[in-house]
Amino acid sequence: MKIDINCDVGEGIANEYLLMPYISSCNIACGGHFGDKNTIDKSIQLAIGNEVLIGAHPSFLDKENFGRKVMPISKEELQISIQNQMDLFLERLAKFNVKLHHIKPHGALYNLIAVDERAAKNFIESILKYTKNVLLYVPYNSVIKKVALKNNIQIKYEAFADRNYNNDLTLVARNQENAVLKNPEEVLKHVCKMALYQKVKTISNVDKEIKADTFCIHGDNEKSLEILEFLSKELAKKGIEIG
Repeated sequence: MKIDINCDVGEGIANEYLLMPYISSCNIACGGHFGDKNTIDKSIQLAIGNEVLIGAHPSFLDKENFGRKVMPISKEELQISIQNQMDLFLERLAKFNVKLHHIKPHGALYNLIAVDERAAKNFIESILKYTKNVLLYVPYNSVIKKVALKNNIQIKYEAFADRNYNNDLTLVARNQENAVLKNPEEVLKHVCKMALYQKVKTISNVDKEIKADTFCIHGDNEKSLEILEFLSKELAKKGIEIG
């Protein structure tokens, strides 16, 4: 079995050079919650050097809250913001003569469009012109998945290796103590259950169906490098290849 492991990068942690050797795709912040030309360029160069697939990581325009708060903005404001981020990102990719592999929305935007149809439609309208031969990373059985498929956008199911799930397959809120997984062995168990059995154990200790082709480790998880090093060794022992 082969799975993709992705990381959110270019977010000011400056650990990309450590993480890139262990992942197969990355999501680069493009100015919404973090990022500018310099941080984008550095992340692109590292991705190229490590043969990591490159994705855009657009967000609500909200550096103050790191894109983790739903912003009460109009449809037009959201679309202008997303398209400005995408245009900047494609400009930087062109500089290095590399193509966009995928788009993965960030933080509060990602969580909102997973459950809110109006927001999902707004987001899809925002990115539609950028999606030719480009994947969209989406949660399994989400609203954004259905809207994307209706618009003939290719999708890749994403699950979170270092986050706990509620029974409705939403992520446990970050203000809760058990939201983020930091123990490498727990993350391994989490990933294997999802990859091999299409099940995830929720915080209520209930097994729920889930499908995933790509698994995210957050670059700002303080244990991200330790987790990735552990996964790279242990997944191979279970017949799971990262790539």
